Amino acid sequence: MVKDTKYYDILGVKPNASADDIKKAYRKLALKLHPDKNPDNDPEQFKLLSQAYETLADDKKRQIYDQGGEQALKEGGVGAGHFSSPFDLFDAFFGGSGGRRFGGGGEQRGKNLVHQLAVSLEELYNGAVRKLALQKNVICDKCEGRGGKKGAVQKCSTCHGSGYVIRVNQLAPGMIQQIQSHCSECDGKGEKINQKDKCKTCDGKKIVRERKIIEVHIDKGMEDGKKITFSGEGDQEPGLEPGDIVVVLDEKEHPVFKRDKTDLHMTMSITLSEALCGFQKVINTLDSRVLVITSLPGDIIKPGDIKCLLNEGMPVYRNPLDKGRLVLHFDVKFPEKNEINNKNLATLESLLPPRPVVRAPPDAEECSLTEFDPRQNRNRHDAYEEDDPRQGGPTQVNCATH
Repeated sequence: MVKDTKYYDILGVKPNASADDIKKAYRKLALKLHPDKNPDNDPEQFKLLSQAYETLADDKKRQIYDQGGEQALKEGGVGAGHFSSPFDLFDAFFGGSGGRRFGGGGEQRGKNLVHQLAVSLEELYNGAVRKLALQKNVICDKCEGRGGKKGAVQKCSTCHGSGYVIRVNQLAPGMIQQIQSHCSECDGKGEKINQKDKCKTCDGKKIVRERKIIEVHIDKGMEDGKKITFSGEGDQEPGLEPGDIVVVLDEKEHPVFKRDKTDLHMTMSITLSEALCGFQKVINTLDSRVLVITSLPGDIIKPGDIKCLLNEGMPVYRNPLDKGRLVLHFDVKFPEKNEINNKNLATLESLLPPRPVVRAPPDAEECSLTEFDPRQNRNRHDAYEEDDPRQGGPTQVNCATH
């Protein structure tokens, strides 16, 4: 029993969700709520999402949370209550730099661009090439990334080029407080350009937005959540090595097949006569082939039985000639009520194994089966509550006689 479902609700999963379900839910929401995706996003939502994922993705923290909620995380447990930066968690999850790591030679890198690409199960089975249009920052060609004319860029005299200022407050005699904040004169950039000298193309920002189309090659057997990286194709910024474009594959739900690594699962409905007497069924595969499967008479299929076809599942990534299994889950459809008349029932009974003989004791009571209505017991319970004086319902009055 989970005491608090807040973190599960944030991720949009049930308390019994698997680790893979939690990971997939975080991936989708993180890309949607990241402040870089939409400046109007509330950073607090992104922070709560990361906190929820960091807790539920760790078995020990999840157990503590399930038993005692957020309070238990604050009060105890290994590492409980101490969460990393949501941006660091995002970068670690997606393999990004986020502008906080350093590339080769000690050169600081720009931010990675992370995009989610919805792909069908057919594309993951057969392979595909998809074109993705995106917007990225590139260094302005007009001013060559200076922001204005040559010599127009001046060091900010307020912050002396540091981008921040330090304000000193005296709290008491001999006690001072230092507060560091962004320089408002240069907006934390450390330099200023006169308006008349600014580049007309980039308005002094040194970068412009550019539309870029990239081709994403989806190889056979790639899985949901697979990251495809385009090195050095991320946002550009003067003095920084460009980051990467990271494309994350998001597998769409399929109406027939459900994937489990290299296995494909599907439900096959058959009639009772097919289950008992054999059948032939046609399956359309993800690569447009047609398979005919046969169950021979006497090979009885029971409800819930599971069979498989070898080498008809998903291709193995980077080894597509090998495939997993196609797993069939059988659902046996029984005849509807009164569908078989009494005459045929007698014939059917003569063909089937005999029913066991039940010898009822003399004092046994005979009962009849009726259809189950889950509301019936609830309605009776409500009626009892209405009659209960403690619930404010009608009371029974006993008349006294003299």
